[in-house]
Amino acid sequence: MTLARLAALHGVATTYAPSEGVTVPVSDATVVAVLAALDVDAGTPEALDAALEAAHRAERDRLLPPTLVRWQDGRDGLGGLGEGLPPGTRLRVTTEAGGTVEIVDGVLTPDAADGDGAVGEGPGGSAGPAGDRLPLGVHRVDAVTPDGRAGASTLIVAPARVPRPERRAYGLLVQLYSVLSARSWGMGDLGDLRELAAWAGRTHGAGFVQVNPLHAAVPGAPTDPSPYRPSSRRFPDPVHLRIEDVPEYGYVGPEYREALEAVLADAAELRERVLRKGALIDRDAVWEVKRRALELVRTVEPGPGRQADYRDFLAERGRALEDHATYCALAERHGHHWRAWPEELRDPRSAAPLVAADAELSARVDFHCWLAWLTDRQLAAAGATAREAGMAVGVVHDLAVGVHPDGSDAWAQQDAYAAGMSVGAPPDAFNSRGQDWGLPPWRPDALAASGYAPFRGLLRELLRHAGALRIDHVMGLFRLWWVPEGGEPTEGTYVRYDAEAMLAVLALEAHRAGAVVIGEDLGTVEPGVREALSRRGVLGTSVLWFERDWSGSRQPLPPEAWRTDCVATATTHDLPSTAARLSGDHVSLRHRLGLLSGDLARERAEDAAETGEWLGVLERLGLLPEGPGDEEAEIRAVHRFLLRTPARMVGVWLPDTVGDRRPQNLPGTWDEYPNWRLPVAGPEGQPLTLEALAASPRVHRLLALFDLFGTHTAPPGARPV
Repeated sequence: MTLARLAALHGVATTYAPSEGVTVPVSDATVVAVLAALDVDAGTPEALDAALEAAHRAERDRLLPPTLVRWQDGRDGLGGLGEGLPPGTRLRVTTEAGGTVEIVDGVLTPDAADGDGAVGEGPGGSAGPAGDRLPLGVHRVDAVTPDGRAGASTLIVAPARVPRPERRAYGLLVQLYSVLSARSWGMGDLGDLRELAAWAGRTHGAGFVQVNPLHAAVPGAPTDPSPYRPSSRRFPDPVHLRIEDVPEYGYVGPEYREALEAVLADAAELRERVLRKGALIDRDAVWEVKRRALELVRTVEPGPGRQADYRDFLAERGRALEDHATYCALAERHGHHWRAWPEELRDPRSAAPLVAADAELSARVDFHCWLAWLTDRQLAAAGATAREAGMAVGVVHDLAVGVHPDGSDAWAQQDAYAAGMSVGAPPDAFNSRGQDWGLPPWRPDALAASGYAPFRGLLRELLRHAGALRIDHVMGLFRLWWVPEGGEPTEGTYVRYDAEAMLAVLALEAHRAGAVVIGEDLGTVEPGVREALSRRGVLGTSVLWFERDWSGSRQPLPPEAWRTDCVATATTHDLPSTAARLSGDHVSLRHRLGLLSGDLARERAEDAAETGEWLGVLERLGLLPEGPGDEEAEIRAVHRFLLRTPARMVGVWLPDTVGDRRPQNLPGTWDEYPNWRLPVAGPEGQPLTLEALAASPRVHRLLALFDLFGTHTAPPGARPV
């Protein structure tokens, strides 16, 4: 079939398998719509034939693919670059350091290596003998055939694997906004992260703290509270700033003191409302108070050293930061729906001279650049504190799967995103309607043509201050489910990405940052994906309740059968807390919200049977000496089990340390449940401050289990528990 052949050439699936042995066809209308989003017209028989001929012609005429990958694993030499090219084709490789290598028929020409960094030792590691390997990096390849045809490609030379943890480590998994201290302004902030990391590392030997995405949210109220639907993944959100830690804060002039005191009073009220009066975390209110404070702090001129640091930051971040700040400034004036802005402002390049000519807008652009700088510096301080506390990994940052269609990245990088498409998930045994996440997907053709520049830039920004990076829905490096705008999630299809190139970029940037990489690979995973990730050193995610012998007995996996290359944990932000799971409260909650598909009694019975089965395993292994019935003891037993696995990293969900029964996010709900707006609380729902957590005997009893890890290098001045 012509349409199927054309779709295959562009990586668009015409069938999918929701479960083993089941194949579902994709409608022609969906395939045509997805191809159109890739600028391929297949809307009529004539257009279809023309598109297929054009694709074949491009394939025939192309000397090199847009992007080439070489791994530094001892197998990929320079000669392989010319494979399949006409005899006598001359290749010239220009490295990112400016050196050159010339190759003809797989052989280096005499004196081919020229300039710094051409062969031998490259950025971040040895490249082996001269003439055998290229240095790590992103290089350019130019090809010229004997008959004069020419082509060019981006060459990514990557280390064979991403870095691994120096030693086995355990750590805390937290939603930062939910961890309020006595100094927070209504939600947890980067000052709280710094305190949490210092306490967990020094007092309990924790090796990492993993936080939710700290990406910039879409501006304006009401803000989407989900950290997984951001405006920009490249830049952090200044709502996380600890205002008092901005050096200029202490020098606000006396003429602004009254205004600052009013801000502080409002901040204290926000904190008290959440901690003492049962209010939800209100991100919009928090940002409004912090914005007022920052406008006052902005009146203080930084010292010369700080000014120099700011100028360096602007120069390093370049056009990407300018675009983001410009978007923020324009959104203040016109709202965040950039497709409704005046036409000349809808494109960053045409908007730039207009903004530069507007003094008020230019000032706001500088303000938002300044906010990005302040936030970056506090992120750096949190990372440094974690390392100083002896953490083997440090702060683990989180990469959301996509961005909001009305946000900064979608405006600034329009060519990289597929218009009229949304990322989601196909129907499966757990969700018959599928899912639409409302996030525009990256175009695989645009990524390849740019040498994966958007992905490289994104990773470089996120890894600046990260000891590790968690990638949400890591399967998206291989393929994503595209849903045409206006269609149901069932009317989508998979679009494939060049996973080899995506993994090479990931390995290169993680290597340069010295960062571990963790993939969230829960749910339905395409065969071969976990193996490919493991081969490149990317850790997976294993949740206790899902670890069973699914292909055999279907019984819980014994701890020794768990995979080594993973983060082992009892739960995640999208799942019930361990207390809710053990008590069955999560079933009652879903029933109250109308989310159960079956009979309540049957659901409760099935849930109780599953929980009982796991408790039986814990008892048989001697991990529950207190016997069943004591919820706190059962939670400790669950974590003793995780310690028995060979997992390189073990994550403790912070709410589990105090018996919090409420999920931070309940998939399938919007206004029905306060997703992403709950502070950490005790079993009865009473919010707990960071200070109360640190002093809690219950927390200490659970974390004391991890003293047996024996992997902690105590920092100077550390105190025993």
